[in-house]
Amino acid sequence: MNAIFVLIVGLGAMALGYVFYSKFIAERIYRLDPNFQTPAHEFEDGVDFVPTNKYVLWGHHFTSVAGAAPIIGPAIAVIWGWVPAFLWVVLGTIFFAGVHDAGAVWASNRNKAKSMGALTGDVVGTRARSLFMIVIFLVLLMVNAVFATVIAGLLVDFPTSVIPVWGAIFVALIIGQLIYRKYIGLITVSIVGVIALYALIGLGPVMPISLPETMVGLSDRAMWIVILFGYAAIASLLPVWMLLQPRDYINGLQLFIGLILLYGAVLLMGPEMVAPAFNNNVPEGTPSIIPLLFVTIACGAISGFHGLVAGGTTSKQLDKETDARFVGYFGAVGEGSLALAAIIAATAGFATFADWNAVYSAFGQGGVNAFVEGGAYIINNGLGIEIGLAETLLTVMAVLFAGTTMDTGLRLQRYIFQEWGSIYDIKWMQKIMPATLLAVGTCLLLAFGAGGADGSGGLVIWPLFGTTNQLLAGLTLMVITVILVRMGRPAYYTLVPLIFLLLMTVAALILQLKTFYASGNWFLFSLDIVVLVAAIFIVFECGTTLSRLRKERVEEGSNENS
Repeated sequence: MNAIFVLIVGLGAMALGYVFYSKFIAERIYRLDPNFQTPAHEFEDGVDFVPTNKYVLWGHHFTSVAGAAPIIGPAIAVIWGWVPAFLWVVLGTIFFAGVHDAGAVWASNRNKAKSMGALTGDVVGTRARSLFMIVIFLVLLMVNAVFATVIAGLLVDFPTSVIPVWGAIFVALIIGQLIYRKYIGLITVSIVGVIALYALIGLGPVMPISLPETMVGLSDRAMWIVILFGYAAIASLLPVWMLLQPRDYINGLQLFIGLILLYGAVLLMGPEMVAPAFNNNVPEGTPSIIPLLFVTIACGAISGFHGLVAGGTTSKQLDKETDARFVGYFGAVGEGSLALAAIIAATAGFATFADWNAVYSAFGQGGVNAFVEGGAYIINNGLGIEIGLAETLLTVMAVLFAGTTMDTGLRLQRYIFQEWGSIYDIKWMQKIMPATLLAVGTCLLLAFGAGGADGSGGLVIWPLFGTTNQLLAGLTLMVITVILVRMGRPAYYTLVPLIFLLLMTVAALILQLKTFYASGNWFLFSLDIVVLVAAIFIVFECGTTLSRLRKERVEEGSNENS
């Protein structure tokens, strides 16, 4: 199969989904109201609550959720064949992720920009809220710790990416000042920012930077992890307009340019999908495609982390409620397009099937490196761009998205500690600085406590990320469904994805439980049980709430007819 066909069908389907299905969901189900006063206006404080241009906010939301995961998951899942990965990404984006993301923004916006955890307490109950927040905390802990490890690895493996990665921060700071203090037009700022960013990418191969192999007793990877968390802590304390928004926005533009280059190279080169459409000869030890496909590819099809961003930062910056369609649903389409690029790069970015098979010799192989090397191969052959520069471009793209996710993720983790402080009346925990230190401290504790001196502890619990993340997506859909039922609106469009996700996720948790038990990994075995028990109790609480609401509506209907 030629990759051009896969590209056109995938992008065409997602475009039609946005034009038609998102319009139906926005107008008939969520009924977005342009006159509704959003929390960004009601609680405007210039720090977290900031009414924002929908294009800038889209850039923040999209790049916050589109970290390394929509690259890693699809680039691993093609081991089962490119067709299952392709179908899940495309259909998941249209009918799952878009509905989930726009719905989370809408639900939070309608409830004073509360997080999904706090919102669960309002619409379901305090017990469900407590369990939900445990799941949220675990997801954020995994995302922050693992993405720091991924970024550190890429900075070590591709030293040509160091200057453009860190230089992008200074570009974002300047852009924030130009937009919010100098009031320069968005188009001018966008052009200047993109030119500066790509100038840095060109400078990267000329001036590669590597840390010493050992510094103060830490390896170069471990040192990058410490530096990254130091930066993320500072970034999470700054007003969103100063760094978070402009960095996410310019990264969003950079992604689309990167995707245009990659997709343009595919159209010009016309590479063949050398990987099998359905792989019937998977390596020994590869788990069953069902249910593992649906948790291996989370971001790019549907991801619970998106709901955290939607209710944590995005809803606090929503200028008009109708912007939720563009920001939420189209944000999901943007991530789906990145996941599609990862599939093509990891299957058509090899000269022969033998080359592909050598990389995918075991489950878990591929990932970011397959995307970078495969994508660079396509760009080099299709556009003639030197292979080293192409690798730098794609590495910077992956690192910048993982970095923006860390920025947002640590801010969200700080919100969790502050919410716990409010719930349990712990005054000091409600303050920004102590909550930020707790967020950073727990991540570093996992990184170095579980991973030793190399700081790779996040990878220890990474096997549970997919299931925990997809569970969170299902629980977010459950909260949205309860809200819709309470408002007397059709809930099938969230209920069907909800049921499917819960079935796949619980099945995957049980399957992993057997694997952890067989291997004697008691830490992950215990953590798996915690997540599974939390899921069962939350489902029970939400099911009870839905049953009660249905009964009340039936009784109301009977009273009206009598």
